[in-house]
Amino acid sequence: MTGRGGVVAAATGAEALSTEEPVGRPTGWWGMVMFVATEATLFACLLGSYFYLRFQFGPQWPPDGIDKPKLLIPLLMTVVLVPSSIPVVWAERGIRQGRRGRLQVGLATTMLLGLSFIGLLVKEYFDDTKLYTLTTNVYGSLFYLITGFHGLHVLVGLTMIGWLLAASLRGGSFGSHRHERVRNAAIYWHFVDTVWVAILFTIYLSPRL
Repeated sequence: MTGRGGVVAAATGAEALSTEEPVGRPTGWWGMVMFVATEATLFACLLGSYFYLRFQFGPQWPPDGIDKPKLLIPLLMTVVLVPSSIPVVWAERGIRQGRRGRLQVGLATTMLLGLSFIGLLVKEYFDDTKLYTLTTNVYGSLFYLITGFHGLHVLVGLTMIGWLLAASLRGGSFGSHRHERVRNAAIYWHFVDTVWVAILFTIYLSPRL
């Protein structure tokens, strides 16, 4: 007959505990995926509204003599933002291997590229507000609402990246088995990059088609 100590040992042994561990994705991963899905729906509604109002307005778009959006700055924004997903992936894979230095370099590179994107967006706003504003017409409202909403998401992503970078520099608890925070931030950042590609086509390229 097994004694009380044997029962406790059997219940708390490595094999028993391993069977009690939850399987599948962690809760944080599902939370981030659901959040991204919700935000993707909002962007889909905004971009759908853009096309609906455009085709309702008539053949001349942008209206009221506004020139078609210039492509130089948006293409530069694309060049700095879309490739910024690469160092995030590199950083996440590095911390999976317990390489904190690789995490820090990857996150710092992503922050630099993301801040460059914000700087270019501010430059574009500075130029465009001389021609039209949020209240000029429906095109101005859609332009600033969509690009501004995306810019806000980029700032949120940079806040996540910056917090992770600061935590890694302070010696926070990162390691090969504690990388979920980096992975969740990476998911959000990939979402931000993907949405920008859709905005580039909708706002900047579609008026020229």
